[in-house]
Amino acid sequence: MELVRGKKMVKEWSEKIIHNVSQVIRGKNDAIQLVLAAFLAQGHVLLEDVPGTGKTMLARALSISLGLETRRIQFTPDLLPTDISGLSIFDRTREQFVFRKGPIFTDFLLADEINRATPRTQSALLEAMGEKQLTIDGTTYPMSPFFFVIATQNPIEFEGTFPLPEAQKDRFMIHLSLGYPDADSEVKVLSSAQVNSPIDALLSVSNPDEISAIKSEIKKVKASESILQYIVALITETRIHKSFALGGSPRGSLATLHIAMVLAAMEGRDFILPDDIKRVFPYTLSHRVITTMESKIRRENIVEILQSILEKVPVIQE
Repeated sequence: MELVRGKKMVKEWSEKIIHNVSQVIRGKNDAIQLVLAAFLAQGHVLLEDVPGTGKTMLARALSISLGLETRRIQFTPDLLPTDISGLSIFDRTREQFVFRKGPIFTDFLLADEINRATPRTQSALLEAMGEKQLTIDGTTYPMSPFFFVIATQNPIEFEGTFPLPEAQKDRFMIHLSLGYPDADSEVKVLSSAQVNSPIDALLSVSNPDEISAIKSEIKKVKASESILQYIVALITETRIHKSFALGGSPRGSLATLHIAMVLAAMEGRDFILPDDIKRVFPYTLSHRVITTMESKIRRENIVEILQSILEKVPVIQE
């Protein structure tokens, strides 16, 4: 009974957070749930969409709802790695160098237009995203236990941008786009924004202690042997598929498993279903695979290829 109540707690808590964020981001509850799931799975999110679809607003609304500290970095070509990590400054009163932490030392980091910075600056995020720590001048500094990166990029503009290297993309648990809202949702956006921005009135509905308790409950979700085999079968298919020059990495397998665990808990379950895997697979793999030149010439869509893999690979039975 205790486990059932715990899973019910995760379900009710996640619904509360999603409802709060949806007061600002209208008609995008599925995307909000996926971003929240990535946060609970201790991953990071890459949001790629055209300007004005609410990428930045989603990050702000979610951090406010969770009651966590958030900082925003506008990535530009002249941004330096020390502008993100911080640097040592000589303190004359102490007669020694003192490290001043940069904006990366926070709970929620919004890396806005990350592909506008140079690869050298982009790489300043790698260690923090992968290991939850940052080494500067030989000293290692731990990140916040809730450290979470939401990076945005515009897929339309190419001038003055630097594509993320594969190692950087692999650090993101999921890759998704919000897309345009439907007509009814957009009318609600216009209506709520006539006087003030809806985010100005948004209040926190959670706190760090509650988040820690929720994460502890999620760890109780179990994956059967058949689910693990199903994940591996899907990932293996990406590695041998004729349209892919590079398939999914083991980190992609782990991302699929971990975010599926969260979604199962959000549904009030302590076990993963194949449908959980099918739902997250396109989001955890789309940025980890590379299409062949022939596939690029044919203008094949990566998500559509991944969907065809889901249709091809049978569910492993118990």
